[in-house]
Amino acid sequence: MTDLTDVNVGITRFPGTNCDRDIAYAVDLVGANSHYVYWNETDLSKMDVIIIAGGFSYGDYLRAGAIASITPIIDAIKQFAKEGKPVLGICNGAQILGEIDLVPGLFIENENARFICESRKLKINTTRTPFTKLYDKNQIVEMPIAHKEGRYYTEDLDSVIDNDQVVLTFEDGNPNGSMNGITGVCNIEGNVVAVMPHPERAAEDLLRSHDGLNFFKSFID
Repeated sequence: MTDLTDVNVGITRFPGTNCDRDIAYAVDLVGANSHYVYWNETDLSKMDVIIIAGGFSYGDYLRAGAIASITPIIDAIKQFAKEGKPVLGICNGAQILGEIDLVPGLFIENENARFICESRKLKINTTRTPFTKLYDKNQIVEMPIAHKEGRYYTEDLDSVIDNDQVVLTFEDGNPNGSMNGITGVCNIEGNVVAVMPHPERAAEDLLRSHDGLNFFKSFID
């Protein structure tokens, strides 16, 4: 049985990150240890899981995630992922993972060019990742979204679908114009996951839904 006190989760902080404390709360809620790791760090060897938090890193200048993608911690995250360890990018974190090619495709400006902040029903499309294995395949969950650049785009949609890399899709409409309603993807190996919805904001009933909590329970199961 896993000793939860030994599971160390690194939560990234860039200038402009604003979801780090919410994620730390969810991580602590499931009994793991949360640690903040900063943009200029280069050693993640003491971490078991990395979560790239949401927000507006570097004010989303150029485009969301572009400046964060060239900071010192990125090489450490790439090496961490290469070793097969779990990496989760949420919202701005998902945009960053797309920028550094750890997941296929990009999250670009919403079709209506507006910021969308609302709760949505989503479908769990795969349970083979370290963050979704406690869900049922095709399970419907509810989590909030909050983004202006969350529209999923890829030039190789067929491969993403055929390789079981679609993690989440919108179930009740397509609010941002994402291809096939996709709002979460993973790499081929499944250890790197990028999602636009915020599971940390759906971690307990006080927040309207606890459907996101299994994203955090799964990696310590």
